[in-house]
Amino acid sequence: MTSFLGVPVDAAYHLVSGFTSFLTPVLCTVAVRLILMPLSLRGLRGQAAAARLGPQLQALRKRYAKQPERLQREMTSLYRREGTSMFAGVTPFLLQWPLLSVIYLLFRSTQIGGKPNMLLTRGLFGVPLGSHWLDGAGPASLHGLVFLGVFALLAGLCWLSVRLGRLMSAPQAGAGGAKVPGGALIRVLPYLTVAVAAFVPLAAGIYLLVSTGWALAERNFFWRTGRISAAPPGPPKAAAVSRASGSR
Repeated sequence: MTSFLGVPVDAAYHLVSGFTSFLTPVLCTVAVRLILMPLSLRGLRGQAAAARLGPQLQALRKRYAKQPERLQREMTSLYRREGTSMFAGVTPFLLQWPLLSVIYLLFRSTQIGGKPNMLLTRGLFGVPLGSHWLDGAGPASLHGLVFLGVFALLAGLCWLSVRLGRLMSAPQAGAGGAKVPGGALIRVLPYLTVAVAAFVPLAAGIYLLVSTGWALAERNFFWRTGRISAAPPGPPKAAAVSRASGSR
């Protein structure tokens, strides 16, 4: 490996080299995702906070469009009152990137430390983990069917991820009556994972499949159990009106 991730990839290779079976990408991905779960929760909470504050931020941008310094102060004040920041939904995911990249490179590199990557010598239904989709005899062959199965499962998970995103953003859209900015792009981006899987070894495709499935299950679990919420806050004057009515 010649990239700056070469050293950690070599270390990860020696750590998991004893598990040379088709389950290796699955087990490694699950283990890494378990380790990174606290960061995932923080990132999802940050994204949920950004969704809740979206209408208020939009109102501030409109109100102080010609006063950039005042706009920055008001936005900072809003984030401070809500106990979050504009980077709360991004930073935790950026911190996960190095480790996830190491595992991805581990299962797509044909050589590690100048030697053949033995993790890719095993197979799934007779198809080597180191093989590529376009190397096979065609879509109708066993080789092609295994890859198409991975693509289909991955596309299904992407569809479920988009659907979950719609469910989570529904309260915000219903309350504000406005569409989420970049909604069309958000619906398309997850499917790029399928395109990536078409050009990487089978082991890397399995990694993408398991990683996408884990992220979806994790996000759904946190949302269903109330650990994250995209629901917008109630009208700020509601409590004051209620107290005033009760005092009469």
